[in-house]
Amino acid sequence: MASAIHPTAIIAPEATIGDDCRIGPYCVVGPNVTLGAETCLHEHVSIDGHTTLGERCEIFPFASIGKQTQDLKYDGGTAYVEIGHDTTLREYVTVNAATATGERTAIGNHCHVLAYCHIAHECILGDHVIMSNATQLAGHVIVEDHVVFGGMGGVHQFVRIGTMVMVSATAKVVQDVLPFCLVDGNPAVPVTINKVGLERNGKSPETIDAIQKAYRTVFRANLTVDAAVNQLREAYPGVEEVERIAHFAETSERGLSRPKSGRR
Repeated sequence: MASAIHPTAIIAPEATIGDDCRIGPYCVVGPNVTLGAETCLHEHVSIDGHTTLGERCEIFPFASIGKQTQDLKYDGGTAYVEIGHDTTLREYVTVNAATATGERTAIGNHCHVLAYCHIAHECILGDHVIMSNATQLAGHVIVEDHVVFGGMGGVHQFVRIGTMVMVSATAKVVQDVLPFCLVDGNPAVPVTINKVGLERNGKSPETIDAIQKAYRTVFRANLTVDAAVNQLREAYPGVEEVERIAHFAETSERGLSRPKSGRR
C-alpha cells in the first residue's frame, strides 16, 4: 500500500520511502534517506544524511537523525547512520552520523531509545538495547545486546559495554563493563551481576551461578587479567557465557571497570 504523508512534510524526491510508511506534519526527510516499510515518523521529525531505517521503526516528535557529527575532526566526507527493524526513538533523541568517511553510527533491532538521549558518532548499539531518558553516549561507544540504561547517565568515548549489563540511573561509565554486570556510581563500578536481567533473558540457575563465580575470579582472586581468563577457560570449558566474559576481558582496550574494595 502507498505511504501516508502529511502535506506539510518535506520529503526529498530522491528519498526511498517503503510501503505503508506514515510521515506526520512538518517532518523533513533528506535525499539520501531510506525508510523501511511500515515505519512511522510522528510530527516534526528530521532525518538527514546517508541514513537507513529498517522496517516498523517509530520516531517521535523533534528527534534528529543522521545530521552531521559534532566531532570537530569531521572533514566533510560521506558517513552513515543505520537503524535496524522495530526500533523506537522517542522525543528529542539525537543520532549523529559518523565522523570518518565510510564509517557508520548504528542501532540494532528492537531497541528503545527514550526521550532526550544522545547517540554520538560511530557508536554501535546491538539488539534489544533500552536507553532510558537523557542517557548520553560519547563517540565510538559499543553497546552489546540486551543492555539497559537507567537514565540520566553518561558513557565516555570508546567505552565498551558487554551484553546484558544494567547501568544504573545517573551512572558515569568511563571504562569497559564486563558482560552480565550491574554497575552504579560516578565513576560507575560493578556492584554485582545483573541477576534480574539474566533471569528475564532465560538464563538457567546453573548458568547464573557460573557467571557469578566467573565474576569473582576476574575481580576478587587477585589475578592478572590473563591469568583470570586462563582460569575461567579451564574451569568452565564450553560454557558460552563464561567464554564471553573471558573474551571481553582479554580484548578490553580501556581497561575493565572494577568493584570498589570490599564489594563482593
